[in-house]
Amino acid sequence: MQQVWIILAALFIASVLNIVLKRLDIPTAIGYIFTGIFVANFLHLSVHNSEMLEYISEVGIVLLMFTIGLEFSFRELKVMRREVFGYGLLQVLISGVLFALVATIAGLPPKSAIIVGFALSLSSTAIVLKILNENGDIHSSYGRKALGILLFQDIAVIPLLLMIQIFTKDVSLINLLLQTFLNMALFFALLLFLGRFVIDRFLRYAISTKNQEIFLLAVFFVIFLSAELSHFFGFSYSLGAFFAGMLLAESHYKYQVEADLAPFRDLLLGVFFFAVGNRIQLELIAHNIATILALVLGIMAFKALIIYVILGRFEQKRTAFKTALALAQIGEFALALFVLAMQNDLLDEAQVQILSSAVIVSMILTPFILKRLKHLADRYFTEPTPGIAIAPAHLRGHIIVCGYGPLGKSISKDLRKRGFQYIIIEHDILLYEEGLQAKEPIFFGNAAQRSVLENLDLRFASAVVITLHNLEKIRLITQSVLDLAPHAHVVARVRDEKEAQVLADLQIKSLVITTKTLSQEMIKELFYCTL
Repeated sequence: MQQVWIILAALFIASVLNIVLKRLDIPTAIGYIFTGIFVANFLHLSVHNSEMLEYISEVGIVLLMFTIGLEFSFRELKVMRREVFGYGLLQVLISGVLFALVATIAGLPPKSAIIVGFALSLSSTAIVLKILNENGDIHSSYGRKALGILLFQDIAVIPLLLMIQIFTKDVSLINLLLQTFLNMALFFALLLFLGRFVIDRFLRYAISTKNQEIFLLAVFFVIFLSAELSHFFGFSYSLGAFFAGMLLAESHYKYQVEADLAPFRDLLLGVFFFAVGNRIQLELIAHNIATILALVLGIMAFKALIIYVILGRFEQKRTAFKTALALAQIGEFALALFVLAMQNDLLDEAQVQILSSAVIVSMILTPFILKRLKHLADRYFTEPTPGIAIAPAHLRGHIIVCGYGPLGKSISKDLRKRGFQYIIIEHDILLYEEGLQAKEPIFFGNAAQRSVLENLDLRFASAVVITLHNLEKIRLITQSVLDLAPHAHVVARVRDEKEAQVLADLQIKSLVITTKTLSQEMIKELFYCTL
């Protein structure tokens, strides 16, 4: 019965808290953590030993790692190799080693200090990228640097997970490394085989049913199959999910998969953050408040200084400054690493409490820092003079064509002849495959889903052409354009004046009425024939 009250209390408090925090532009992760704190400390409903909560939290992390894998495109890595493997590698190594040294001096055993040090070197991918996308700064100079470093940090989570396993197994380090590499090779070879000959065909069959529920079931099967295979070979579930995401990163399903999974991932991650908050004891924090605040200020200042020094040698000082402040916080994956380290006796409960509290405070400060980033940069640095264009990894000034039916094909053909940069989104598997055979820049996905359009860089599109007949989809797509890219020119079609009136409130500038246009063309042809 107590579990039911915990669920009801958590749902109500999380809903109210996130409504309030959202108005302050504070991420929902903070709301879930505060919910856990409130439920544990004020309602005295603790779920420390709930295995079900741990399983659900693990699923949230698995889905997060899968979506990170979806973003791990080799094509994008090639464009951003300097940011990822240059700046990112330097930042993680230097920050991790220095933090580990400080932790050792503070009294932690070497193994624990290494885990803590490198966990503190990570920043919050979820918070930073979300705000950069909302602000439109993801394609700015500092946005590209921040994205590259975050991408490497996400990769660095994998060796950190392996490191915890290495530190807690009482075997020869060399033998364990050899066994780990052998298992890794076998696991990756098997996953690659399944990806090429089984998974792709399996998803294709699922899509051919034209049923979103079946497609989603197939995607979940792929994720959990990969996670279980990883666990079978001795690795974490998260590692398997990451590689599964990589397999689909180059496929044209990735945008639709990401859009379908986002609500499940975010809610299950909410359970993880709730579990973290539920472990925090306010009484313990009150007794260590000076230590926690000192940790937050010291870690954020130290990390920002390291990033600024690394980037300052190769980039403009203003760009280095903004990137450093954007990534100064400690990321959500540090929380998972601390909990995992505690479960493997590398940290005790009190240490995890203090470190987790420092992470949470730094995450709370981040949205406020990012909101004032330009103002802070203006105080110390002048705006760089224009002249050197930043080559984006994503599209700019392109045209998004929604639908690859007869009209979509005709429009795409004309755009290609005229030399326009365009991209097509299609939700019908047969039409999508037809576009692939024609070597069109086509992606599989539902254009009516806002997140799919965002992934196609809607914010930077010059125009959106809607060739669909469905009025509801036209409305959803147009609303996304009005919200995210009000400068973009929307061209849509309707059958008659009655349908045009239904969409009148959207004030679409280029609304083509099919019957009207067709009648004009027929009259024109009739006029020419009778001359």
